[in-house]
Formats: sequence, structure tokens, C-alpha cells
Amino acid sequence: MSIFYAKQPIPGIMTRDEQDKLDEGLSTRILLDKAEPDTPVEGARLKLNRLNLHPDKLPRQLACRELILADSTLEKLPEGWSVSSRLDLTDCTHLRELPRGLKVATLILRGCINLPALPADLDVHFLDASGCRSLVYWPESARVTNGFVNLSGAERIERLPRLGPISYLSVAGCTRLKELPEGIEVNSWVDIADSGVTALPQSLQGAPLRWRGVAVDEQLVFHPETLDISTILKDTNIERRRIALDRVGREKLFSHPSARILDTDTDPGGQRRLLQIPLHGDEPMVLVSVNCPSTARHYLIRVPPTMKTCRQAIAWTAGFDNPDDYQPLIET
Repeated sequence: MSIFYAKQPIPGIMTRDEQDKLDEGLSTRILLDKAEPDTPVEGARLKLNRLNLHPDKLPRQLACRELILADSTLEKLPEGWSVSSRLDLTDCTHLRELPRGLKVATLILRGCINLPALPADLDVHFLDASGCRSLVYWPESARVTNGFVNLSGAERIERLPRLGPISYLSVAGCTRLKELPEGIEVNSWVDIADSGVTALPQSLQGAPLRWRGVAVDEQLVFHPETLDISTILKDTNIERRRIALDRVGREKLFSHPSARILDTDTDPGGQRRLLQIPLHGDEPMVLVSVNCPSTARHYLIRVPPTMKTCRQAIAWTAGFDNPDDYQPLIET
């Protein structure tokens, strides 16, 4: 005999509220280790957040429309579990394996930092694997179609199979990914921020690009050295202007004709400079230039436009509104 809850409320038999209460009761039984492992379970929306049970104590057969397992300690999803619509495994940091042939509309693996591979024959429409920093292997047979792929922060993945058609693709922060496969189909946009990708394949020529959600063009992404500082400063899109300045290197601002040095002084790291740059349609950009005395690394830090001296700016970065209150015994 199975514990059965309808996947959708049945008119005249069960209301949505009744279904929700039944699902909540079943979820509680499983979380409290009161469900018999040999008894098949069917539900609509089961919430098993922070599930922390030995695999032998879990139901061997479970079927539902939506299953939420966020922050659970599972190392492997049981083979006999089936989810039709949405499987949420957010922050399951112990997860190391998914079953072969997993089929679900939406798969959320966000923050599964120890998952090394997607399973063979995976079949999903929406895949969120952001923050999966151990993800290395994506088998050719693992398919994502008619949805999206979010791989932002999957820093170890080096190649993707030919995906699509999908709505959008994010490979932001995929530093080891050097190229996207020819034939990949993306209907909307590709977010390529801080990845290793240096050009688009022919199948994506002309595709809209984003940089951590901000619409950008191929010149900014692939040829930042050709950008002109004056043109960047006239851009009325604040976020795009910020990205462009980061791409070309803010040190170039010091040589711009509109740059104004507000103050200079010295500290154990050497000379410090406070720079002001007027911006079109925005408050002036003020930056303090400093050198770390222990590592000799150079930093250019944006500070509020009210800063008048280097000392005031550095005090502000340390959390002091009054520079006289900032009295470090030693700066490292």
C-alpha cells in the first residue's frame, strides 16, 4: 500500500488547501523519521529542507510534482525517487552524485559545491548550477532544451556539449571555459562575464551579450583594449560604464584630460593620490590610489564624492567618518 496524495487538487474531492496540508503532514513524517522506507510515497509538493537521515531510513520509492531538499545532507539522490516538475537541491553541500537518466522540468543545483558531474542522460528544461565550483564533467548525453542554463561561478568546468535550443545561458565566472561549442542554440542572451571565453562560435554570432546581467557589446567583452575612455565616460548607463572602466583598467583615468588630482600624500606603501573624474549625468567619480606596504600591490578604490583628502578617503574605507578617529598602529 502506498501513501498517495494527488499531484493536483481534484475538483469536488480535494481543495488546494487540503492538498497542501496533506503534503505538509507527509513531509513532516519523513523529516521526523516516521515514514516506513518500504512504503511508496506520492505527493504534490514535498518540502524536505535540511533533511538529515541515513539513506536506509528514507522512502525507497517517492514520486511528486515538486520536491524541495535545500540544505540537506544527501550525498546521492535515491534511484527510486521521481520528480516531474521542480527539484530543488539548493546548498546541498554533501551532494556528490545524481541518478543516471534524471528527468525533471526544473533542476536547481545552486550552491552544490561538491558535485563533480552531471549525470548521463539528464533531461531537463531549466538548469541552475550556479556556484557549483567542483563541477567538471558535463556528458554529451545530458540535455537541456527549451529553458535556460545558469553556470555562473562553475569555475572548474572546461567544456560544454552542444546545448539548445535554450532561452539564455550564463557562464559568468567560468574561468576555465575557453570556448562555447559550435551549434549551440541560445534564443535570448549569453552572460559571459569573467569567463575564459574569447569569442563566440558561428552559431551565436550577433547574439545579445550580458556582463553579470548588464547588456553589453562584443567590443567591451572581447576587445576592451580598443575602448576609448572619453566615450566610456559619456555613457549614460551607469552599470555599463562601471563595467567598461573595470575592463580597460581604471589607472587609465589618471591620464584623461578631465582628471583632477584632489590630494596627494604618502604612507608606508608610498604615494597616495585622490582623483576626481566628472561623469555625464551622474555624480563625480572619486578614486583613491594606494599601495599595500606588505605586498606592494596597487589598489584603486572608489570612495564617496565628498572625500577631499587621501587620509579622509582611506579612513572611510576602514569605516571611519572622521579621519581623526582613524589611528592605525601599523598598516599592512
